[in-house]
Parts: sequence; C-alpha cells; structure tokens
Amino acid sequence: MPIELSVGLVEPAGDDADNPPGIGVIAPFDFALDRELWRWAPEDVSLYLTRLPFFTTPVTVEMAVAVGDRRALRRATRDVLTPQPGVVTFACTSGSFVGGTQGEYVLRRTMLEAGAPTVSTTSGALIEAMRVLGVHRLAIATPYIDAVTARLVRYLGEHDVQTVSKQGLGLLGNIWRVTYAEVVEIVKAVDRPEAEALFISCTNLPTYDVIEPLEQALGKPVLTANQVTMWAALRAIGRSAVGGGRLLAAPGRLSVA
Repeated sequence: MPIELSVGLVEPAGDDADNPPGIGVIAPFDFALDRELWRWAPEDVSLYLTRLPFFTTPVTVEMAVAVGDRRALRRATRDVLTPQPGVVTFACTSGSFVGGTQGEYVLRRTMLEAGAPTVSTTSGALIEAMRVLGVHRLAIATPYIDAVTARLVRYLGEHDVQTVSKQGLGLLGNIWRVTYAEVVEIVKAVDRPEAEALFISCTNLPTYDVIEPLEQALGKPVLTANQVTMWAALRAIGRSAVGGGRLLAAPGRLSVA
C-alpha cells in the first residue's frame, strides 16, 4: 500500500509576503545566548548567526575594539548573506559603543558596503529605543570593568543622554554565566529616582525573563542589550519582537538606514 507522504504536511508558501526575510546576526566569538535571541523572534522569522574570529583578550576596552575590526566584520557580513536576510545586525554592545558615535557609524557602513540590505547595531538600537520612549536620563547596569562602562557613558553622552548612575560587575569573561538573580540585584542597586529608565548592557548577559518583573518593581522601562538588538532588527523587516516590556508596546518607527 503506498504511503501518502502529503498527509499532514504543509508545503512552504511561495509568496514572499508569507515568508518574511530572516535576520543575519553577527556576534562575538564568545556569544553564548543564541537561545535568548530566538525567544525574541516570531516563529516564522529565522535567525542566521555567525561569529567573529576567536582571540584570547579578556573583556576589556581592547577586546571591544578588536571585536569591531572592519576586515572581520566585512567577512562575517558576507558569510551571513547567503540565506538572504532582510537585515544584518551587529549584536555586540561594547563593540558598537567603544568607538563612540563615529565608531558605530563605521560599523554600519562596513556592513552596508559588504552587501547587507539594511543594518543595525546593539548600541545604535539602544539610542533609537530611548528616542521612541522619550528617555534622556538613564541608569546603567553592566557586567564590565570600569573602563568599559566609562566608554558606554561617553557614547550615551554623545547622544545627549545623561547617565545618572552606573554599576558594573567587573567581569573579564564568562559573562553568560551571570544568573538572573545577579542581574536583578545589580539593576535594583543602580536605580535612582531621577532615572527615567534602566539599561542592562551586554548581549552575553541573560535578561529575557527579568524585564517585566523589573519594570513592575521599579515602575519604569527596563531596556536590555538583546531586547533592543532584536527589537531593531525585527522592525527593520516590518515585524515585532516577541516578549514583554514597555519598549515592545511603544509606538514609533525605527530608522536603521
């Protein structure tokens, strides 16, 4: 008796409208939170991840600079273009703020020149998210040493964002091993009444499940690196991120060109 292979199977739709373009993600070599990025994505949107070359430098300013090497970024962009993503995002916070506003611009131009249809970066997405929310005074919690956190403060200042308080964990590696409890503790410690929102930096810091509880406890928006990364990338292809938090409910259009 022949087997009816078609029973219960759904053929892929041929219309592009029914098949939204995927997202090309360029991450540092030590990125360990692929699953967290997938949680932000709708079920019908694919992520195409690639990593930058490995090197042994700890998480310092020097490492953040090295992660943004233009030759490596150009190669990674070309590598991730094969499945034809609708956007390519540079998913690294420190690597996209360490060079300031000009450095972030150079990253985006490098990806565009390598053939990406449109682009975003984590730090660029943070600025756009704050504009959508109308935030000008920010408290920041990071896993970094002080020198790296200071570069973030400088980058925010270039965009007329005042850092009202800051605190880092002083880690030089293994950031993905930080627990939710540790994240919550540092965010609560850094909050100030004058802060209009809080930002949890680093795409290697797990945050997906703590955003809404923290917003409820603190009474203000909580932005995180992976949240804004995926929010920006998805909006670039006309889609919405999956998850909670005030950012995802906010109106407004993101400019990623």
